[in-house]
Amino acid sequence: MGNPSSIAMMDAMNRLPRRGMRGIRGTVAALAVVITAAAAASSGCSSGGDSENSADPRVITPASAAQSPPVTTAPAGTVHRIAGQASAVLFDTSTKTVSILADEGQIVTTVTRDDLDTVRRVTRLPSPATAAVGDDRGTVYLSTAGGYFALDIASGRADKVNISGHENTEFSAITRRPDGRIVLGSADGTVFTLDLQNQVIAHAAGFAHIDSLAYQGNTVAVLDRAQSSVTTLTAAGDGTAHALRAGEGATTMLADDKGRLLVADTRGGALLAFGLADSLILRQRYPVPGAPYGLAYSATLIWVSQTATNTVIGYDLSTGIPEERARFATVRQPNSLVSDGSTLFVASGAGDGIQAIDIRSLG
Repeated sequence: MGNPSSIAMMDAMNRLPRRGMRGIRGTVAALAVVITAAAAASSGCSSGGDSENSADPRVITPASAAQSPPVTTAPAGTVHRIAGQASAVLFDTSTKTVSILADEGQIVTTVTRDDLDTVRRVTRLPSPATAAVGDDRGTVYLSTAGGYFALDIASGRADKVNISGHENTEFSAITRRPDGRIVLGSADGTVFTLDLQNQVIAHAAGFAHIDSLAYQGNTVAVLDRAQSSVTTLTAAGDGTAHALRAGEGATTMLADDKGRLLVADTRGGALLAFGLADSLILRQRYPVPGAPYGLAYSATLIWVSQTATNTVIGYDLSTGIPEERARFATVRQPNSLVSDGSTLFVASGAGDGIQAIDIRSLG
C-alpha cells in the first residue's frame, strides 16, 4: 500500500464516473463486480454545481453492522450498566462527559468520565434522533424529523430547532462546521447547509440516502450507504465536488485530527482512509475482517470495532501501511466508539452497557 503507483491505480479504480448532473448518478450497483482496466481508464470525479437530475441514483442494498454473537471472552477494562441499545456515543471535553444515544434515538444518557456508574442526566427526546454530533463545548446536536435538537449537557434540556419549509423532512445525518453552521442530510438524499439563523442557504441533491456527514478541514463529506460512496461538497454546499466509491458496502465515516476521512467498509471487510488536501483521494485500504463498523481515534491510533467478533482493534496509520498495535475483547455489539485520548469507550448496541478501556500506554 505504500507504493505510490498502486495507490494511484486504486484511486482511479474507485472514482465514480464523471456526471453531467449534480450528485452521484453512479454505477454503484456493480461494486461487487471486478472493475476492468477499461472502466478504470474511463472513470473520473463527479463535478459540483450542476443542475439536478430527476432520475433516481442507482443503488445497492445498504450494508450494516453484523449481528454480534454472545460474548465468550470477558470484555477488557470495565463495563458499566447503561440502559438501552446504543446507536451513538460522544465525549465532550468541556464537561468531561460521555453521552449515549439509545433506544432507537429516543433517549440520551449522560455520565461523567470519572464516574461511569452514576447517571448524570437522562433526556427523553420529543421525537427520535437519527444522528448526533458535539461541539466539545457542552452542546450535542441531534438530527430529527423536521430539524434538529440542541441538547445542553449541563441541564439536560433539548431545544428543537425547526427548519422552515422542511417540517416533514426526515433528517438522517448531521454535522457542525467550525463557524457554527449546521449541515443536515435527509433520508431522501439531499444535504442542507444552514446559516447561523438556521435558514437553508444551500442544498445539494442527487444522493440515494444521507447516512453520515463529516467536516474535515474546510470540506463537508457525505457517506451514502446505498451507493457505498463518499462525496465532498463545494465550499458553498450547493453541489458536489468529488465522489469516490467506498469499497463494497461502506457504513460509517469519521473525520480524524490528522486530516483524514476514515470509512468502514463493512461488507468488503476493510478500513479506508481518504485524503482531502487537494481532492478526494483514497490513500489507504487495509483488510479488517469481522464486519468492521465502529470508528474512533486517539492520539496515535485509529480504532475499529469488529461487530462479528466483539473485538476492537487499534491501528497505527502513520507509516503509510496500517499496523495493528492493540486488540481488545468488547461488549456485545460494539457499534459505537469514542475516545478522550486516554480511555476508549465502547457503547453496546445490544444493551450491554458502556465499556471503558485504558489506552494511555498506547496513545
